[in-house]
Amino acid sequence: MPKGPKGEKRPADVIGNAVKIMRIATGQEEDVVTPASAGATLGKLGGQARARNMTPERRAEIAKKAAEKRWRKGS
Repeated sequence: MPKGPKGEKRPADVIGNAVKIMRIATGQEEDVVTPASAGATLGKLGGQARARNMTPERRAEIAKKAAEKRWRKGS
């Protein structure tokens, strides 16, 4: 079964999918949105806290190291 943009189930046939989207757009049917996993939510919060506590020099150092690895030849 095909998935929508947030992972929700959609009908497999084109006509059924069009009818489902039309019903959602007109408010006849509720669009079911699944929440993000707890791990993804907490990981995002942890990354933001880490960036907030880091000095600009340390962030630049990490970015340079990542760019070097990204552009290294032969890997």
